[in-house]
Amino acid sequence: MKAFDSLRISASGLSAERLRMDTISSNIANVSTTRGKNGEPYRRKIALFQENLTREVEKTTGKEKERLLGVKAVKVADDPTELRRVYDPTHPDADENGYVLMPNVNMLNEMADMIAATRSYEANVDAINSEKSMFSKALEIGR
Repeated sequence: MKAFDSLRISASGLSAERLRMDTISSNIANVSTTRGKNGEPYRRKIALFQENLTREVEKTTGKEKERLLGVKAVKVADDPTELRRVYDPTHPDADENGYVLMPNVNMLNEMADMIAATRSYEANVDAINSEKSMFSKALEIGR
């Protein structure tokens, strides 16, 4: 592992968790949106990630080896779960039976996801700070 790979991995985690928090914020902001641009209720969004690997050939052995570069966002996808049906005959988007299709956003799940994303973000910040401290101590030893 090269010297700054750990910083790169933590930085990619920061970017991923930031996207995740932005997605969750969008979900929370649209919890009551019954009609979007397409005329349908808002659908919950989910940020999807995957590991970011690169293949390298080792100079000493000549073997191919994978190296982890962190995590990368693949896409922000719609949650396929069903929309909620709420009885509210006074709502302008109610059907002939008085039911309104509401977004598939559950505030409890969103808040739990936001807490998890925040803690992951903080863990990556702590890792970066620890790595900076180790590099600093190594430079002090070299004096």
